[in-house]
Amino acid sequence: MSPSLAVLLPFYNAAPTLAETLDSILAQTFKDFILIAVDDGSTDNSCEIVRGYIKRDQRIELLHVEHLGVVGAMNHALDHCSTPFCARMDADDIMLPERLAKQYEYLRANPDIDLVGSCVRLFPEEIIQDGFTEYIRWQNACITPQQIADNIYVELPIANPSICFRRDVVLGVGGYRDGDFPEDYELLLRLHQHGHQMAKLPEVLLHWRDSMDRLTRTDERYSRLAFDRVRAAYLAVDPRLKRGRPLVYWGAGRATRRRIAHLIGHGYLPHAWIDVDPGKMGRVYEGAPVVAPHWLQGPWSEQQEKPFVLSYVSNHGARELISDDLERRGYRSGVDYLMVG
Repeated sequence: MSPSLAVLLPFYNAAPTLAETLDSILAQTFKDFILIAVDDGSTDNSCEIVRGYIKRDQRIELLHVEHLGVVGAMNHALDHCSTPFCARMDADDIMLPERLAKQYEYLRANPDIDLVGSCVRLFPEEIIQDGFTEYIRWQNACITPQQIADNIYVELPIANPSICFRRDVVLGVGGYRDGDFPEDYELLLRLHQHGHQMAKLPEVLLHWRDSMDRLTRTDERYSRLAFDRVRAAYLAVDPRLKRGRPLVYWGAGRATRRRIAHLIGHGYLPHAWIDVDPGKMGRVYEGAPVVAPHWLQGPWSEQQEKPFVLSYVSNHGARELISDDLERRGYRSGVDYLMVG
């Protein structure tokens, strides 16, 4: 009988960490899986390490591709397997023993959820910077489908190597895409656009390794500019923006306006800008005035509909304060406003 789940493990020159990753996969309490390890043209002894494990465990398959990158390797693995569920894994991370069992049972018990992740712990602690720590704190707080949907435009809400998904759903939206954008974030944005629900188990089931040479630090596809572009592309087709409500941007500083410019480039001109800096009041950008938050109070009528607010302020703690302010004024998250990274 075919296995129920495939672990998809692309790797490239991963010899220093690969054995630890493989040990964590094979130590899973859930046993009904196949491990598809895809060698993306490695030039070190990574393949020899995998072959050594194959001698001990026949659930492992080793595939080879030319150096296509992670997208090409992942899609090759997706095409090769036939299991209903797939779990993503990177060759330098560590699964906790219950990960596959808990994600498999969650997807079976929740047919309306198509992808589930988990909370993660960063390691090694000595190299982790404050900004990444804050990001993980935020990410680990995005648990429910509603929280993930409401925060999808802030940042990647689920760590990519922690996800488990329905294979037919991911293939149905086109698999992973290659381009000048972060492929993991773009996939989640595309799943959201197609109406697929995502969730997260509220416990740490993956240890996520940080390193100074990881692609997210060195590759332009994971730069802030790349994230800004792909966010704007998906925001531009979000039905909530296409309804025609007056659009208000929260944040009128120069750096914030540069990020907003990507969405304005898709034709979404502002009705107003919100800011708390008295020195900016009365200024006009893109033909719209800068006003204080109390302007959002209205009053609004059927002839003058309540605006839709996009908050681009990303300072530490500011999102929570802005969200609280909007909620007090009767604005509902995901209905009347969205946070944007």
